[in-house]
Amino acid sequence: MSEKKIITLDVTDCENWVELQERIQKVFNFPYWYGKNWSAFWDLLRTDCDADKVEIIGEHTLSKDFEWHLGKMHEILQRNKENSAKYGWEFDFEILS
Repeated sequence: MSEKKIITLDVTDCENWVELQERIQKVFNFPYWYGKNWSAFWDLLRTDCDADKVEIIGEHTLSKDFEWHLGKMHEILQRNKENSAKYGWEFDFEILS
């Protein structure tokens, strides 16, 4: 049995949208041309991400200004989970804090 690949996205004390997208690009190892928006995140998550699970830490440290963005990220991760299940692929995400 092979080991599961887990990506840990640490958003602790992220100051703004740009920093959040830069952290996403780095931990998901997205290419330099990553568009740094939610549409680009969806596109690359479903085509270029080989992780079995994404763990998110540090959400509780973010200001209320991030609520919409966190909701959108969760929505996209959930959509990827459901889409993966249709094809028998494993994908999950968990918000650890």
